[in-house]
Amino acid sequence: MELLEILECSPPLTREPLDAEQAAGVARVFKALGDPVRLRILSIVASRAGGEVCVCDVTDAFELSQPTISHHLKVLKEVGLLTSERRASWVYYRLVPETLGELSALLTLPASGPTGGPADEPVSSPSAAAAAVPR
Repeated sequence: MELLEILECSPPLTREPLDAEQAAGVARVFKALGDPVRLRILSIVASRAGGEVCVCDVTDAFELSQPTISHHLKVLKEVGLLTSERRASWVYYRLVPETLGELSALLTLPASGPTGGPADEPVSSPSAAAAAVPR
């Protein structure tokens, strides 16, 4: 089963448990996002005006070899977070908004928390999210 199909048929985590196949598919995406370089690459692509970025611009943003960057881009493509298009000698990368939307829906809390009480207040930024994690 393709990853996007797994995400599309996966209920929000707070509604019902994922089965083994769904959990394995979703874990592949989170594993890809768990690498700081890949997370930065995704951020570079997402924040670029026009929604796409040339591989040359991605490579220039890191002190890594071109083959290493290519590997990270391949992983992001394999899990369905990026798509690419070759134009002449350059490859351009774009986000796959459907995959991000499905991940977002999977993690969305309902209006009331899983125990029936009020849901936590939404977290407004990644730094606020990090601060909210108990240590």
